[in-house]
Amino acid sequence: MSIIIAGHFQTQDEADAASSALAEAGFTGERVSTFYLSQAGQHDMTPIGGDNIVSPGAKETPAGVIKGAATGGALGAVVGAATIPVTGPLGPIVGGLVGAHVGSLFSFTKMKEAGEGEEGGRAPVEQRKAGMLVAVAFDEAGDESRAVDVMRRLGAVQIERARGNIVEGDWADFDASVPPEIVH
Repeated sequence: MSIIIAGHFQTQDEADAASSALAEAGFTGERVSTFYLSQAGQHDMTPIGGDNIVSPGAKETPAGVIKGAATGGALGAVVGAATIPVTGPLGPIVGGLVGAHVGSLFSFTKMKEAGEGEEGGRAPVEQRKAGMLVAVAFDEAGDESRAVDVMRRLGAVQIERARGNIVEGDWADFDASVPPEIVH
């Protein structure tokens, strides 16, 4: 495995300029990989698409919906029972159904905001930015600062360090779900 320095750029033109600058800096073309990285959650890594089978942070949703529906259904049935003189025997049934629906919808107001951590959960991990990714692999430790300087000079939005293999211009073992080690 080699050390890989990868820079994130917004446009194809910026990525092409970075690839050319890396070649001018002495990095061989087969050790440089350029590709588009889609935003987190859209890497099509599961059979149903996306990055995860279950959305992170949504593990409490089923219990919350059930609790809201049960509470709302009970309250609706009580209100419906009070209206029996007007609505007849269907009052408690309709009241319970409407209450269950409203209660389940109310449970959604208790959901976490995007990026909000869970109690006892891990801190949110740094994610890669969407856009063009230009990566260069090398084996000499001294080449790292040279690669970072090229990426920084050309305006990389984010620069990361990884270990892996770039073979004939393809980062063969790239895994978008692994949190990046940001160097700049």
